[in-house]
Amino acid sequence: LQLDRTETAVNNLNPAFAKKFIVDYHFEEVQKLKFALFDQDKSSMQLYEHDFLGEFSCTLGMIVSSKKITRTLLLGNGKPAGKGMITIAAQELSDNRVITLSMAGRKLDKKDLFGKSDPFLEFYKPGDDGKWMLVHRTEVIKYTLDPVWKPFTVPLVSLCDGDVEKLIKVTCYDYDSDGGHDFIGEFQTSVARMCEAQDALPLELECINPKKQKKKKSYKNSGIIIVKSCKITRDFSFLDYILGGCQLMFTVGIDFTASNGNPRDPSSLHYINPMGTNEYLSAIWAVGQIIQDYDSDKMFPALGFGAQLPPDWKVSHEFAINFNPTNPFCSGVEGIVQAYSACLPHIRFYGPTNFSPIVNHVARFAAQATQQEVASQYFILLIITDGVISDMDETRHAVVQASKLPMSIIIVGVGNADFAAMEFLDGDSRVLRSYTGEEAVRDIVQFVPFRDFRNAPKETLAKAVLAELPQQVVQYFKHRNLPP
Repeated sequence: LQLDRTETAVNNLNPAFAKKFIVDYHFEEVQKLKFALFDQDKSSMQLYEHDFLGEFSCTLGMIVSSKKITRTLLLGNGKPAGKGMITIAAQELSDNRVITLSMAGRKLDKKDLFGKSDPFLEFYKPGDDGKWMLVHRTEVIKYTLDPVWKPFTVPLVSLCDGDVEKLIKVTCYDYDSDGGHDFIGEFQTSVARMCEAQDALPLELECINPKKQKKKKSYKNSGIIIVKSCKITRDFSFLDYILGGCQLMFTVGIDFTASNGNPRDPSSLHYINPMGTNEYLSAIWAVGQIIQDYDSDKMFPALGFGAQLPPDWKVSHEFAINFNPTNPFCSGVEGIVQAYSACLPHIRFYGPTNFSPIVNHVARFAAQATQQEVASQYFILLIITDGVISDMDETRHAVVQASKLPMSIIIVGVGNADFAAMEFLDGDSRVLRSYTGEEAVRDIVQFVPFRDFRNAPKETLAKAVLAELPQQVVQYFKHRNLPP
């Protein structure tokens, strides 16, 4: 499916194309793209009429996580097409600026019998139809002609369509409980003008009632509206952090407890069927293939728990499935899958099902990352399990501690067990507490039962599992006041 094409650069072997392609970005999907280059020979619109110069395929995630990539152009057979290279750069289009305004009034007109008013302000921008459109209304300040309103923050796009020169209208009313608010006055200004206000030098704007202005020669104004301060800041998005170089560090934790069944038995959850898969592998693929685009070295630690290990058959709750404790890293999702299949015959499934060692394992690395005070790493732990947690108190405690760190936990429940405990860790319905009574600072656990996705296309599992992740990343770095 052809999305779009650039202009033609005439007689040029090193073209820079001016045309920009606009693509909707969805973190939780694999979005495949192909860039093909042609030498324009005829005025025909049909591509096959032109000479093919090479192509390059990748995912949108790869481009975004590198911000800019340069790659060799390939022929259809995957061999290089001469010496040609292609460079692709990404930039986020959404305007994520917000404006914070702090407003006050002085000597506003009296509208009530007892010589006071109950003033509030309304902000308008011009709509597409030429009519004024209400954007924001302040709170009402009772019984005063010198109100000070609470500072408020709105998206810049809402207030002036992102155009700081655009005229906006501010109207002041005296509040009446019957809804017949009395008009005090109004003025027009722009965000650029209001931004001249500084804490030491507020901007004063006259509030005018046109009817009074017409009637009375001596009329000056109906009071002064003061812009005490006006600041534009950026509300950073997930993409801002990724484009700023933040890496997603992915770790897998796999449940090897006896309740899974003997892996040689077709009824076992670890049995690898003739198609070469099982629910564990499906979960690793679905989540891993999306996250791997956001990690530059694509080396992922893969850990197992709940099994006895050779040679002394001690039970372990955090072992490297490649049996290399000093280097538990697997290369890409394929590496995890290979290490998983290779370790199955060599371990004995045992128990209990302890989650806290693996949660604490990843938390130690996440805690190290916080010492740099930059938004450079965020850790994602995928735990795949068949059921009931044995160390619930320790796990709850571990999750509450981890909620203070740059880390999220995804739990995929396989098989048909009762997953009530998992639902409990996923703080969607209420705040998770540790056994000490301490509350989680934020919800970092996403639980998904695999059985809900058995007959669905494999993309839907990744979507359900990863949908909350971008917010969790932004929420963490924002909470720590760390910009991209």
